[in-house]
Amino acid sequence: MKILFTGGGTGGHFYPIIAVCQEIREIARNKKLVEPQFFYMADNPYNEKILFENKIKFIPVTAGKIRRYFSLKNLITPFYIASGILAAIIKMYQIYPDVIFSKGGYASVPALMAGRLLRIPIIIHESDSDPGRANLWSAKFAKRVALSYPEALKYFPQEKSAVVGNPLRRDILKPIKDGAFEFLKLDPEIPVIFIVGGSQGAVKINEVILDILPELLDKYQIIHQTGKDNFDDVSLRANFLLKDNPQKKRYKPFAYLNDLAMKMAAGATQLIISRAGSAIFEFALWGIPSLIIPIPENVSHDQRTNAFTYARSGACVVIEENNLTPSILKAEIDRLMNNPEDREKMSQAAKAFARPEAAFLIAEEIIKIGLEHEE
Repeated sequence: MKILFTGGGTGGHFYPIIAVCQEIREIARNKKLVEPQFFYMADNPYNEKILFENKIKFIPVTAGKIRRYFSLKNLITPFYIASGILAAIIKMYQIYPDVIFSKGGYASVPALMAGRLLRIPIIIHESDSDPGRANLWSAKFAKRVALSYPEALKYFPQEKSAVVGNPLRRDILKPIKDGAFEFLKLDPEIPVIFIVGGSQGAVKINEVILDILPELLDKYQIIHQTGKDNFDDVSLRANFLLKDNPQKKRYKPFAYLNDLAMKMAAGATQLIISRAGSAIFEFALWGIPSLIIPIPENVSHDQRTNAFTYARSGACVVIEENNLTPSILKAEIDRLMNNPEDREKMSQAAKAFARPEAAFLIAEEIIKIGLEHEE
């Protein structure tokens, strides 16, 4: 069986694909099926190392992103899209997969169009409560639609849609508590806050954290994933701010945390501060209370909706970026950290929100449809 994945441009699209791939391989092994062949079609590989480790062959095609704001780049985008679709048809015909799994995003459009023209069954997954344009379009001809949020059901054909949650890799499912403080060089007696900037970091969050960093370190230890692009600047400024601070060692900045370090951080943390991407489902599975700061709607149409959907479960508190000031963030952090009973309720709500079986359910359906197409 040949399975082609597509989706694009961010970790929120890429890592769920890896999670599904891993589950497919596990199911195939358990059912003694011939090991499937995996392909990933997009405009860039995102993480070549992980593709290689999971035996996924990268198939490059160009893709065009239509921006929601005025940009001269929108004038040439149709040419990129047309070129990508033509290349996708040729390359997909050479592979001729039995099933396509798409995470959406602009990079998925060429593969989805090629799959539609070649009559290859398509399964899509929508991570957000307010769906993206690629998934809304492809749902019209997709065979199955998997969703992370119940709120997204109203946008898709009910007869072929199901809420399954967001696929998570097995590598990050369980926090590691034993040895976490030693690994991260933290004091087990001091509360820990984990600031997650995402794969590219969150500049606004980083700025506000730096403004209140000396005050935070009086009470807490901070694990700060700044994002690779922001690490040098944040580290330099933090070193200046904390030059003579006796609590300087309580601040642990990282450009990026690998899977082991991420699980260790989760094992040591009492509160997470983050954007409202698909990492919400990781926090939920870990059962860690969170303070969510969504990207503004004029930049990302989905994060605000995701954040408030998660907040309604009782698992997090939301601060909109327009209201984000150093004093408000500090007050919310102190309020949550000083109320262990509230944090415990949030933790239980987070676990109830999580759907750890998402990757398995999607993988089972991909295998089922792929086997039917083989016959």
